[in-house]
Amino acid sequence: MAALDAVSVITGKRDGGELSDAQIDWVVDGFTRGIVADEQMSALAMAILWRGMTRRETARWTAAMIASGSRLDFTDLPRPTVDKHSTGGVGDKITLPLAPLVAACGAAVPQLSGRGLGHTGGTLDKLESIPGWRADVSVARMREILADPAIGAVVCAAGADLAPADKRLYALRDVTGTVESIPLIASSIMSKKIAEGTAALVLDVKVGSGAFMKTVDGARDLATAMVELGRDAGVKTVALLTAMDTPLGRTAGNALEVAESIEVLAGGGPADVVELTLTLAREMVAQAGLNIDPADVLADGRAMDHWRAMIQAQGGDPDAPLPTARHTEILRAESTGILTRLDAMSVGLATWHLGAGRTRQGENVQAGAGIEMHAKPGDPVQAGQPLLTLHTDTPEAFPTALTALEDALTINPTTEPNPAALILARID
Repeated sequence: MAALDAVSVITGKRDGGELSDAQIDWVVDGFTRGIVADEQMSALAMAILWRGMTRRETARWTAAMIASGSRLDFTDLPRPTVDKHSTGGVGDKITLPLAPLVAACGAAVPQLSGRGLGHTGGTLDKLESIPGWRADVSVARMREILADPAIGAVVCAAGADLAPADKRLYALRDVTGTVESIPLIASSIMSKKIAEGTAALVLDVKVGSGAFMKTVDGARDLATAMVELGRDAGVKTVALLTAMDTPLGRTAGNALEVAESIEVLAGGGPADVVELTLTLAREMVAQAGLNIDPADVLADGRAMDHWRAMIQAQGGDPDAPLPTARHTEILRAESTGILTRLDAMSVGLATWHLGAGRTRQGENVQAGAGIEMHAKPGDPVQAGQPLLTLHTDTPEAFPTALTALEDALTINPTTEPNPAALILARID
């Protein structure tokens, strides 16, 4: 076989060719070890964006990403493993009530999560607003928590050795205009999820203004690619397309979303958060082969017990008061009618400006910053009533946040409520 080199791999894909297994394995390994330069991998990512990848290429690329680091194995646990991944949205706190709920149903939930960047919040940022809670958990400790029938769920940061090639490649894609490649998005997500060792996976692919995927067709393509990758790797995988034109729930921000998640676990909470939590829980329970209705487990308090145990297992105090912001500003309705639109992207950007998100990895976030939504589309409103309450420790951020919200809300004096569907499609 001829010697492999980066230029031939790049030009082959640039000209519309299909990369061989040997080429993919070599270039990913070479990039991980520094033999393939950043500018060469950037050029290849652009060629992949233009030319795409076949299912075989994408599966092999994902396998090479996994092989660049370690792979966790939880097959010896006394309960089936199942995980959930969301592509990210505004107010998406679903992991918080979902993980302990599914654990209370009898599954082990090894949830490796990330921190927020830009307008979408990060699960770890939310949980780190709980006093004492720690995101760093060793593999040995993960195993102990997952095997404990009183806990069964862990939400933590991925180790540095989990698909390290993907971490390097994502940083390049972010600054070279190649993030939008569906094969590379699917591979990035699935390499980490497969490497974490779960036997089953439910994907929540967001669609709409506040999501990365703006159209149902694009989201369907991404979901299909990820389901195929999961199945090819032996992981039972299903995906739901869910709406993200409007924020989930009535809060966006770290501690605010934790408080709302606790309301759900206590039997209350916004209807859309409860609906999506139960829908995803039923999918996860089915994938894990368990015969139980999560709604019963949520209603009888077992999910709350597992939440408290999960938080304590990672050093957190479930009874400690959550942080609150020092300053608030209220946005009021300018007219009377029906709120017909509350744009998720605008709310996400405003939340980010208030200090709940970060511009680059490593920046600190404000635990108490965020937005409370006092009305959602379909609700009647009166002129002068509070629509949004903005929270921050830095009041100089209010003008920028309010500017982001200028076109976020639409009030129609005559339109009747017409609630949009939350679950748009199921891909299996």
